[in-house]
Amino acid sequence: MKMQQADASEPPDWSQVTPHPWEDVAPEQWQDWRWQLSHRLNSVEDFARVIRLTSDEIAGLSAPGHFRVDVTPYFASLMDPDDPHCPIRRQIMPTAAELVPFNAEMVDSLNEEAHSPVPGLVHRYPDRVLMLVTTQCASYCRYCTRSRIVGDPSAQFSRRDFDRQIEYIAQTPQVRDVLLSGGDPLTIPQRVLEDLLRRLRAIPHVEIVRIGTRVPVFLPQRITLDLVEMLRRFHPLWMNIHFNHPREITPEVATALARLADAGIPLGSQTVLLAGVNDCPNVQKELYQRLVRHRVRPYYLYQCDLVHGAGHFRTPVAVGLEIMEALRGHTSGYAVPTYVIDAPGGGGKVPIMPNYVLSQSVDRIVVRNYEGYMSAYTQPDDYTRHDPATCPACQARRVETGEAGQEGVSGLLNGSRLDIAPEGFAATHQRVTSIDWQAVKSDLTPAHTRMNGASHG
Repeated sequence: MKMQQADASEPPDWSQVTPHPWEDVAPEQWQDWRWQLSHRLNSVEDFARVIRLTSDEIAGLSAPGHFRVDVTPYFASLMDPDDPHCPIRRQIMPTAAELVPFNAEMVDSLNEEAHSPVPGLVHRYPDRVLMLVTTQCASYCRYCTRSRIVGDPSAQFSRRDFDRQIEYIAQTPQVRDVLLSGGDPLTIPQRVLEDLLRRLRAIPHVEIVRIGTRVPVFLPQRITLDLVEMLRRFHPLWMNIHFNHPREITPEVATALARLADAGIPLGSQTVLLAGVNDCPNVQKELYQRLVRHRVRPYYLYQCDLVHGAGHFRTPVAVGLEIMEALRGHTSGYAVPTYVIDAPGGGGKVPIMPNYVLSQSVDRIVVRNYEGYMSAYTQPDDYTRHDPATCPACQARRVETGEAGQEGVSGLLNGSRLDIAPEGFAATHQRVTSIDWQAVKSDLTPAHTRMNGASHG
């Protein structure tokens, strides 16, 4: 019987054998996450044993003060040793391009520090917070949004920082959702992570806890049965995993995802749109379809942030819109993420999508589908409007809301606000005048008074 050849696009399975140049490493060691972390690659000499380095990569590795380089042997083994354009390789290998500043780059492009009431806690949205618990990762992405702090071993968060973060959450009842991030929360000691989850679960108004991580991709060996058993005790617990390319979904990663999903942890994915890595509609579609097969729901496709070192990864927004056109309608809705720009300056995530509404009148709205088919939807004639003034849910929300000042356009639509004025708008339109209007008013006689006085003259 003729054996079927493996698909060349499928990543290798190193669970039974170890790849070059680690042939002398026992498979048991290779599958040990502690061994992987302690043998990460970070120098010209390390990488020269694995790939044929280009002069560009050597320049990036040798540059003084470059953003931290550390790559697990497992993830390094997925690189094409002969192709500097390999999508795995481009994500983790520094090059001279990341040393070149670009127009509009920022140190803290999302302005997280301005939204931090205590160190390491970002409260940007009304009902949720971002809780940074470490600056360390299993491996380091070259386009890291938090490269200003991530990777710096001297910039760690302490027990006192955790106490202040949790105290703020406990004293802020509108916070119902806490996202643990960093760095990567799954790199901190398991007992520390367990303690943080236990303390968050003890806060009555915290409804869900999420973990943002790339450990299942960089270090799938870390997703042990013991870790999963600990995590499942803190439901509802969600996990968002950073995937960028279908080649990242290896047999080891599939095992890690199955363990997490079988433990009842809902899994989502987030992807960064990167030039030369995944700026192809077909690559994106393959990634999302494969993720769905492994019970991972694509969540966000991010436009690359304006962070130093990421200029060569940026694409025009039109590329992202083209990708969304190739997804919506062409594949399952479950396999379509939301494309967003994380607004520079701290505006938060802004969804960007193709325009499916072509026109509308009082009677009809004209829409088009993914094929370009246009249709008119007839509006109802006898719709009784929902009335927020009599709706119990709306009235309860007004009492409970913690959104004061953040109602946005929704506030304009429900009547709680009349306008949203730019900062300084009133001062700008307060025209300077030398007229004493009080004196003018006192000299004015109402018209009816003048008429009555004239009739008695």
